Amino acid sequence: MKQAILALEDGSYFIGYSFGAEGEAEGEVVFNTSMTGYQEIITDPSYRGQIVVMTYTQIGNCGVNEEDVESSQVQVNGLVVKELSPVVSSWRAKKSLHQYLAENQVVGIWGIDTRAVVKRIREKGALKGVVSTVEKDPKRLVERARVLPDISELNLVEKVATREVYHWSEGDWSLEEGYLRRENREPLVLVVDYGVKRNILRRLTQEGARVVVAPPQSAGEVVEKIKPHALFLSNGPGDPQRVVEGIRLVRKYMEKLPIMGICLGHQIIGLALGGKTYKLKFGHHGGNHPVKDLRDGHVEITAQNHNFAVDPDTLKEVEITHINLLDGTLEGFRHQHLPIYCVQYHPEASPGPHDSKGIFKEFVELALKHARTQA
Repeated sequence: MKQAILALEDGSYFIGYSFGAEGEAEGEVVFNTSMTGYQEIITDPSYRGQIVVMTYTQIGNCGVNEEDVESSQVQVNGLVVKELSPVVSSWRAKKSLHQYLAENQVVGIWGIDTRAVVKRIREKGALKGVVSTVEKDPKRLVERARVLPDISELNLVEKVATREVYHWSEGDWSLEEGYLRRENREPLVLVVDYGVKRNILRRLTQEGARVVVAPPQSAGEVVEKIKPHALFLSNGPGDPQRVVEGIRLVRKYMEKLPIMGICLGHQIIGLALGGKTYKLKFGHHGGNHPVKDLRDGHVEITAQNHNFAVDPDTLKEVEITHINLLDGTLEGFRHQHLPIYCVQYHPEASPGPHDSKGIFKEFVELALKHARTQA
């Protein structure tokens, strides 16, 4: 087994074993608390620029299949696990996690004390780090980690967003047929791709929307061309304040179309409405975060993946609808007068519980109502 080293900017380092590709990975080190769904996690574009530490101890036992992906490739910069399963045991598996990372040129490290890594992140906040299978001197790696740019300085959306307009017609997955194809007619929903997860597109399609996906740079032109009945702003990586074109898009159409946002889309809407965003200490990453709906008091267990949050005290003319019960941060709001609402968490799950999936039906019904008023 080949040695690998994880070095952090605080001076700590961990020596383990290499899996996946050989080489080096740099980025912000965060942890994910999900017990299942590592394949969906590592293909989530919102993780671009980050090295992900899985808190669940054994990873890789389900292998990798051809269906549980959230994008066309592995998106994480690197992966850190406690124990890499030597056995792949799933009827859907086509290859091992090691093979999958190697094919995607992503470096992994296993056999280290992930509890110690997570404890450091919780105490000090997200840390910049380097994983290497080639450099043998941990001190050199620590120095390299210290000079890495902060994730807020990087324009990560342009690395993950589509460059072409395309139609999406894949709905939910069924045991008998796999992903279901749906040829919906209306409402027409334009999804602005800042790093969209495929299950967001599937959920919109399954609820009856005709989905068109557009790049951030040309979204305004596409709106004028196809005349959608609603706008949807997707998730994505990095600092929302860098997504200037998204903020402008919301301001241009906020009084003309229903608009919904998830994760980065939520933050973009917050900025467009005059609010401010800030970086969380170590972010929310996992499939077990309790969120309270303030409208009726019920609690949903949600999937989350974000480093930034909207400051609710800076928002005007909105109703705060959801808060995180772990730290009280803002998880959702609606405009008081306009058909605009958004959530910070991931109601499409993948991986995670499905407590919140009804929000897609609500949005599609809102878009359909708008379509009929325009007919």
